[in-house]
Amino acid sequence: MKIMPKKIWIVGCGDVGRRLSQLYLSEFDNISIQAVVQSDASVTACNKLGLETCQINLDHSLVQAFNESEFDGSWLFYFAPPPSEGKHDSRLKRFLSKTLGGADNTPSRIVLISTTGVYGDSQGEWIDETTPTNPVAERVYRRLSAEDALKTWAKKTGKEYMILRVPGIYAQDRLPVARLQKGLPVVNQAEAGFTNRIHADDLAQACLLAMNCSHKNEIINIADGNPSTMTDYFNQVADYADLPRPPQISLQDAQQTLSAGMVSYLKESRRIKNTKMLELLKIKLKYPDLKTTLKTTTPSNQTCGSTRE
Repeated sequence: MKIMPKKIWIVGCGDVGRRLSQLYLSEFDNISIQAVVQSDASVTACNKLGLETCQINLDHSLVQAFNESEFDGSWLFYFAPPPSEGKHDSRLKRFLSKTLGGADNTPSRIVLISTTGVYGDSQGEWIDETTPTNPVAERVYRRLSAEDALKTWAKKTGKEYMILRVPGIYAQDRLPVARLQKGLPVVNQAEAGFTNRIHADDLAQACLLAMNCSHKNEIINIADGNPSTMTDYFNQVADYADLPRPPQISLQDAQQTLSAGMVSYLKESRRIKNTKMLELLKIKLKYPDLKTTLKTTTPSNQTCGSTRE
């Protein structure tokens, strides 16, 4: 394991960032963690964990917010999402150029969360990190833009990066219970494509290992290696929450009734290999598959969900 830096930064310290910070706080004494957030709710959540918290609009006034040597020799996790429009992650590019522009004020390594959506539709075939990227939706172009910006920054500064391509993130308090309560339909099983997932706690663990490991400048798929169709996913969650399974409709009907965002996910099907993750990070997943996770936990009152693919 690497020697701990004087400070750890988590830019975009939402749910996964807070889980990551708890891992560090439980393993190391006197560690300094700086959370960078935008919303009041995130400030409150980070303060409850005792984190040093900085509330900043990442699209404005970055340079003025930090001292000249704030990042020197630190470790930095970048979890902030791209802007909601366009094909470029102007937010990350600005952060790298304006805040980390000088070689004397740079973290020694950045871990970036990206998406397995950059592979596009593989028609259900198994894919790994050697599979060419094939983005379709603008949201995916933005993630690929972020990857390219980080690699350019690392080459320019001589610093290290790790890019983690992540599918759907779930946890007991991040399940689509509200959607199921509304009785919204899903695509029938025969037409449903494969989706992949990772538990939020396992993702946080993967982020920690990616920062601490001896490998550098790698792109790694983060997934539990047990994909299923989205229809199967919703059915399992419905059974877990003691709710009716959602009605099933054809893919053609789904394109007329579901949101454009959901339809863009439904049109893609891929199965993500996690061999590189297991070999390089030496991770032991606490939640190896959805079925086992739901069997060993009690339904939560939370009703939110998360989709990244």
